[in-house]
Amino acid sequence: MSDSRFEARFDPGQADTRWQKAWDEARCFEADSGSDKPKSYVLEMFPYPSGRIHIGHVRNYTMGDVLARYKKMRGHEVLHPMGWDAFGMPAENAAMEKGVHPGGWTRDNIANMKAQLKRIGFALDWNREFATCDPEYYGHEQALFIDLFNAGLVYRKESEVNWDPVDNTVLANEQVIDGKGWRSGAVVEKRKLSQWFLKITDFADELLDGLGELKNWPDKVKLMQENWIGKSQGLQFAFDLSNDEKVEVYSTRPDTIFGASFVAVAADHPIAQTVAQGSAEAKAFIELCKAGGTTAAELETAEKLGFDTGITARHPLDPDVVLPVYIANFVLMDYGTGAVMGVPGHDQRDFDFATKYGLPITRVIASDPAQTDAPLTEAEAGDGVLVNSNNYDGMTVDEAKTAIIRKLEAEGRGEGKTVWRLRDWGVSRQRYWGTPIPFIHCLKCGVVPAPKESLPITLPEDVDFKTPGNPLVRHPLWKQVRCPTCGGEAERETDTLDTFVDSSWYFLRFASQPDDKPFDAQEVAKWLPVEQYIGGVEHAILHLLYARFWTRALAHMGQLEVKEPFASLFTQGMVTHETYSRREGSDSRETYFTPGEVERGGESAVLKLDGEPVDIGRVIKMSKSKKNVVDPDEIIANYGADAVRWFMLSDSPPERDLPWSEAGIEGCWRFVQRLWRLFGQFDDSASGEDKALLRKTHQTIAAVADDIEALSFNKAVARLYELTGAIEKAEPSGDRNAAIRTVLLLASPMMPHLAEEAWHGLGGEGLIAQAAWPEVDLELLVDDEVTIAIQHKGKLRDTITVAKGLPKDQIEALALASEKVQRSLDGAEVRKMIVVPDRLVNIVT
Repeated sequence: MSDSRFEARFDPGQADTRWQKAWDEARCFEADSGSDKPKSYVLEMFPYPSGRIHIGHVRNYTMGDVLARYKKMRGHEVLHPMGWDAFGMPAENAAMEKGVHPGGWTRDNIANMKAQLKRIGFALDWNREFATCDPEYYGHEQALFIDLFNAGLVYRKESEVNWDPVDNTVLANEQVIDGKGWRSGAVVEKRKLSQWFLKITDFADELLDGLGELKNWPDKVKLMQENWIGKSQGLQFAFDLSNDEKVEVYSTRPDTIFGASFVAVAADHPIAQTVAQGSAEAKAFIELCKAGGTTAAELETAEKLGFDTGITARHPLDPDVVLPVYIANFVLMDYGTGAVMGVPGHDQRDFDFATKYGLPITRVIASDPAQTDAPLTEAEAGDGVLVNSNNYDGMTVDEAKTAIIRKLEAEGRGEGKTVWRLRDWGVSRQRYWGTPIPFIHCLKCGVVPAPKESLPITLPEDVDFKTPGNPLVRHPLWKQVRCPTCGGEAERETDTLDTFVDSSWYFLRFASQPDDKPFDAQEVAKWLPVEQYIGGVEHAILHLLYARFWTRALAHMGQLEVKEPFASLFTQGMVTHETYSRREGSDSRETYFTPGEVERGGESAVLKLDGEPVDIGRVIKMSKSKKNVVDPDEIIANYGADAVRWFMLSDSPPERDLPWSEAGIEGCWRFVQRLWRLFGQFDDSASGEDKALLRKTHQTIAAVADDIEALSFNKAVARLYELTGAIEKAEPSGDRNAAIRTVLLLASPMMPHLAEEAWHGLGGEGLIAQAAWPEVDLELLVDDEVTIAIQHKGKLRDTITVAKGLPKDQIEALALASEKVQRSLDGAEVRKMIVVPDRLVNIVT
C-alpha cells in the first residue's frame, strides 16, 4: 500500500529550504550552557573565507554535522559552532591586486560562504559565529597577549628574517622561491629586525609528555608533534682553536667524535664575522649565505657550500688531530650553538660537504668490525660498534656515548645536555591585515603594554596599498599615541600577530563569549576539552601544537581549568578529482579546465567550448590551480543537499581520500529517491510480526550508533543500505512499519531534509531534528537461531537453521533428515557424527 503523500518524487529544491527555515525558527541547534544534559562539543577546524566553499569543506563539515545531530538525538546538549579564520595575506593580496579593502573583501566572502553552508543544512549554532577580524574578537586576543607578557611568556628580540626590498616586507620562508620574493621576484635579503616571540619552549616538556595522554589522537599526528618538539640528548663541548679562541658545538652523536673531519660555523657566528673583517672573500661568502634559505628543510636540499677560514680546531680526545674550520651555508645560528662537528662517515649532509671539499671520510661505526677499513660510498647512519676510535673500539653506540660524555665532563671540557628542536614562536608580521600587537614604544619608558581599557586597538580603515610594505608604518595618525606610563609622545607597535595566534584560542571563545573578557573559565569548563575535533592532517604540527601551547599557558596563568584543548582528533582524507588540461600557445603552456567545462565520454574527454580533446590527468587533491574543483552549489542545485551529504559519507573510510565522481553522486541521488519510496510504503493498517526483520532492525540501530561514535560513516551507510534491502523484501507487518520508521530516524543525521519531509508526511511529532535516537532491545541483539553446516566426506552437503543451543541428539536427527545429506550417504552406514554446537555437524561413514 502506497501513501499518497509520497507518490511524487522527493523534491530537494522545495524541501531543503523549507526545513532549514524550520530549524532556524525552532532554534534547534543553539547550545544551552545552563542545560543539565551531558555536554558534547563537536568542532571542525574553521575555514579561511576565501570566497567559496569547496567540496573538501563539505566532507569535513558533514562528518562533524552527523556526529553533532546524532549526539543531540542521544540526549546530549551539543555545541557545534562556526566562525571564520579571517586575517591573513590573501586578503591583503586582494587589496593590492583588486584595489579593494581587505575588510570588505573578507566580509563579502564570509557572506557567500555562510550562505553556501546554510544550503547544505549543517546543524550549526550561528548565534556564536564570529570572525577573527572582528575587533570584539581580536581585542580580547590583545588582552590575552598582554597577560602572557605579564606572565613572562612574551618577549621581544632581534631576529634574522627574509626581507623583500621591493615589497618592503618580511616574507615567510614559504614565500621565498629560489632566493626571490614570491610576488616581486626581487632577491631576498637577510635582515635583523626586532620581533615578538612567545616562549613555547617553556612548555616543551609538558607538550611532549602530554602527547601520551591523548589516547584518541592519531598516532601519526602525535609522532609528527614529537619530532617537531624534537627532544634529544647529547654532548656540548668546545674545540680549542688555533687563534686561541674556543668554539662550542653540540652533538647528539658523541660516539662519532673520532670521525670528525671539520668544524662548520653559521654565517652570522662571531667567528665568521671576525674572519669577514679581514677577508673580502669571506664577507662575499657570508652575503651569499644570507641570500639562501633559512629553514632546516630548505638547507637540507640546497647545495652545501663552505668557506675555509684558515683557522683550525684541535680534537678534544686526540690532540694530534686538527680540523679545518669552515663557514657553511647549512649551519643556522638559531639552532644549537651555531656551530657543528662534521662527521661525514655517518651524516649524509656532512658526507656531501666533505666530498665537495676533499676532506677525510672515516668510518667509526660498523655493524661488522671487519668493515673497519672498507671505503664509504655514502654516509651510514646505522647502529653497530665503534671502530677507528682509539680506546673506544668495540663499544656499542650507547656505551660509547656514555663513556665519552663522562670523560669530557670529568675533564671539565663538556657536559651531557638535553636540547630541543622546538624554537620559540616568532609571532611578528609586518603587514596590515592582522591583529595589532598591543604595545607602545616610548623613547623614555621603552616598550610598554597598551592599557587594557584602550583595547581593542583597531586597524585604521583609511589605508593605502598602492605602495608596497605595511601601511600601518606609513599611516600619518594611527601610530601616534601618548605613552601610558609617562604621558609623553610615543608610537604604537606596527607589527601584527601571526594568524596562527587567532586560531590558537578560538575554540575557547566559541564556548564562552562574555563582553568584558575573552572567556569565562567556568563556562569553558562545561564544554572543554572539545569532545571531537575534525580537520586536515596538514595542521598536525603548527596549529595543533600552538593551540595546545595556548591552552596550557592560560592554565598556567590560572585562567583555565583544562590543559589539553581537544580530547579526540580526527584527520579526514581529501576529496580528489582527475584533472583536465591541454598544452596551448607558442610556449606549449599547460592550461587547466574545470570539470564543468569538460564533457567526459568513456576514456576520453573534450572541451565543451570547441569540442577538441583534452588530456585526462591523475586523480589528485582538488586544487584551484589545477581547476579540478567541484562547486557544491551546482551539485546541490542538481541533486539536493542530502545526496551530496550521503556521497561524502559513502564508500571511502573517512580517513582516506574520496574520489569525486558524477556516477557516485547520481547513485546517491537514486538512493535518496529509493528511501522516499520506502517511506511511502508505511502502512498504517498493517499488523503482525516479522521476527527476523525486527531482530535485524535492532541490530542495525546498535551497529549504526557504534559506527557514528567511531566516525566510521561508510560502515553506517552500508548498514542502512542493508536494512533498506531487507525491508523492501519483507511482507507488510507491524514490524516492517517499525523498521521503516527506524531507517528514517537512523538516516536523519545524514539526510536531514529528506528525513524531515518524510517525518512530516508520516505524522511524526515535532521535528525529527529534535527526536530521540531509537531505543535498542538488547535481547534482540543476540541471535536465537543459528545456521549449522553439515559436512560429509570433507564437503559441505547442506545447512540447517535451528534454535540456538538445540540438544545434540536433535541436531543429529535433523542433519540425517536432510535429503541432500541422504543422497551423499547413498545408503552407507554412519559410523560417527561429530557435532560442534551451533556451528557444524560432520558425518563419518
